Amino acid sequence: MKERHHSMTPVKEGNLITALDIGSSKISALIVEKRADNVLQVLGSGQRESLGVRRGYLFDMESTEKAVREAVEQAERIAGTNIESVWVSFSAGGLISDLSSTEVALNGQRIEEIHMETLLATGRDAIDPDGHMVLHAQPALYTLDGLKGVKSPIGLYADRLGVDIHVIAAEPSPVRNLELAVRSAHLEVQAIVAAPIAAGMSCLFAEERELGVALVELGAGVTNVSLFAGGLLVGLTSIPMGASDITDDIAAAFGTRRSDAERLKCFYGSAQSSPRDNHEMIDVAPIANDEDVIDPQRISRAQLIGVIRKRLDHWMDHIADALKSLGYNGPVGRQVVLTGGGAELKGIADYAQGVLGRSVRIGRPHGLVGLPDAHSGPAFATLTGLVLHAASEPFDLRPLSYNNRMGSQKSFMGSFKRLFQMFRREY
Repeated sequence: MKERHHSMTPVKEGNLITALDIGSSKISALIVEKRADNVLQVLGSGQRESLGVRRGYLFDMESTEKAVREAVEQAERIAGTNIESVWVSFSAGGLISDLSSTEVALNGQRIEEIHMETLLATGRDAIDPDGHMVLHAQPALYTLDGLKGVKSPIGLYADRLGVDIHVIAAEPSPVRNLELAVRSAHLEVQAIVAAPIAAGMSCLFAEERELGVALVELGAGVTNVSLFAGGLLVGLTSIPMGASDITDDIAAAFGTRRSDAERLKCFYGSAQSSPRDNHEMIDVAPIANDEDVIDPQRISRAQLIGVIRKRLDHWMDHIADALKSLGYNGPVGRQVVLTGGGAELKGIADYAQGVLGRSVRIGRPHGLVGLPDAHSGPAFATLTGLVLHAASEPFDLRPLSYNNRMGSQKSFMGSFKRLFQMFRREY
């Protein structure tokens, strides 16, 4: 386990947010300063190839720890500072979403801080992870005497006060492996954030999240399909399929290396075809030893797009089934946003719109100042969303577990006081 170098003068840690996105194709780090005017200024970024993660699951600890350390050190050099802790994404399949409801009796009293405190503490204790690890447990909407959809109950009278808590959980072992890799790189884990939460903050607009939208993260190894409504993530499911499957299909179809197949996909690939594709020829380097002299084969762009489309059709069928299983159909299921590295394929928005029969746009990250052009595409939505999530100081009711890392009574009370102050301002 190699020590990280600490030779630079650190910026005040309280002003810094460091995001770490550990994906199946790349590991990216981003250091951001939260200025006094709440502007989020990018200071540095780093990236390394991910060789120890498949389908979002870590399988090679040493390779992953090395890539994490090198990506963070690269970001530190550019930022000119050292960091100690990071906000980490979790994108593996197996994420589950559920709603936990709790209610307390008030007997006609006016709702005050103590009632909210009791309700949320009761709700936290009532969360049953059923063998899973809770990543997020956030109050959604409140209920007054059976009336649902109350956003700010402070100051109102009621006989019974309830709350719906949206819980996102994951299988424990993959989360622990992820944290171990980060800690092995001599970094503290500030929090582990479900990728759909981060990506939603980065590339969805507030009005979209309020009115209802489906976010489809086309990752390298995993596709996360999540629904937002009322400003909250209300449902999600994962598909063990991603953009790397297209790369593998190209490599197998034309007998080339994965690295060359990825280049073909990025430079010549498309989700849409045209008649001129039959006349555009592309050289494909074969898999061969250095001493072998083999002329590259030539294929038409139409052949390449044919391989891509075959996988895309299969992929999009699974996405359509996922949207249907989440109840996202009919007049309310009209808007879909594609993000993730797979969304960078040329023509994929128009293709998906035709297949899904819905309005589709590409979701690109926003909300940060000074984001490098190389990190401004949909492949970096989760990375930038981690920063936005951290900067929002999210209120969370996660149960005390996981070696007490996820919270304490003191931090719970501090978070509750922030929530109460927000209610007071709205009321």
